[in-house]
Amino acid sequence: MIRLARVGAPKQPYYRVVVIEKDRARNGRSIEVVGTYNPRTSPASVDLKHDRIAYWRGVGAQLTPIVAKLVEKNPAKVAEPAVA
Repeated sequence: MIRLARVGAPKQPYYRVVVIEKDRARNGRSIEVVGTYNPRTSPASVDLKHDRIAYWRGVGAQLTPIVAKLVEKNPAKVAEPAVA
């Protein structure tokens, strides 16, 4: 699964977007960290590795509904070709 793991101090949440086995604990050992999400900034800051998320989805990883919404609202930026 690709889901959120909560880190940060009490009452100051900060989340990592992680690839983890479905039956592990929320903050258990993850396979890979593929992004971060900080809801305390205005607007909330989201940093995702879209290429790694696409890879893990390709090998069968499922997104939780919240992570799916984050990926949908923050699409991968397409690099513009350099003009010579």
